[in-house]
Amino acid sequence: MGDPADKSIFPRMKVKVPILLALAAAMLPGAPAVAAPATALAAETMVARYPFDAGAVNGAFADTSGRGLPLRVRAADGGAPSLVARGTGRAVAFPARCAANAASCPRVVLEGGDDADLDPGTRAFRYGAWVRATAAQTGHNANIMQKGVATAESQWKLQIGGRKGKAHCVLVGRGSRQAYIAKSSVTVNDGAWHSLVCSRTATALTVYVDGVARGTVAVPPNLTVANDLPLRVGGQNLSNRTDQFGGALDDVFVAVS
Repeated sequence: MGDPADKSIFPRMKVKVPILLALAAAMLPGAPAVAAPATALAAETMVARYPFDAGAVNGAFADTSGRGLPLRVRAADGGAPSLVARGTGRAVAFPARCAANAASCPRVVLEGGDDADLDPGTRAFRYGAWVRATAAQTGHNANIMQKGVATAESQWKLQIGGRKGKAHCVLVGRGSRQAYIAKSSVTVNDGAWHSLVCSRTATALTVYVDGVARGTVAVPPNLTVANDLPLRVGGQNLSNRTDQFGGALDDVFVAVS
């Protein structure tokens, strides 16, 4: 389910910027509203945020939280990300998923370094993104974002899974292979923009779709997520046999309480 991650390290930014617990709703034509503040946690700090508006500079998308590391573009077979409009800003779009038996095809993964701020341990935390995709762009499974792999150390992950295109929030703790999965009750690969947020509290993992809780699973209070692998967005690696995402993403974020 995973591959050994590259240990790509970028200089760590030192400025600390606590986030607002609620974002103002975007009422511009064609722009969906920002996720409802009910998804926010008390006293949380944004530790990574990628709005993509400025595009890639020197092959990497900048973090705007003041704490995260850049997401560098990793590509294969001529793959390249593109920018698409979302409201008054821009989102990043990925190449189409590989055909089932393709020997080669354009592929892209956005990758940060191993950032300890993204290892919440047993603390409450949230992560998510705005997502636009069709069934063809997600297939049976498509990884939106993850840190770690299920078979080594630990993992947190957001994916669109199953033939009905439901959002899945996944946690795997250190010292265990058991995956705790909160599955949304609604389809999200319908070609519209959706806010997808995973929220871990002391005893539960909940998936929010457009600010509404759509699925939850109990988790042990001592479940610990910490690993030395990088944040990856849009896929788990560059293999043409893994769970590529072929749609568009915006405002990827991680916040820890």
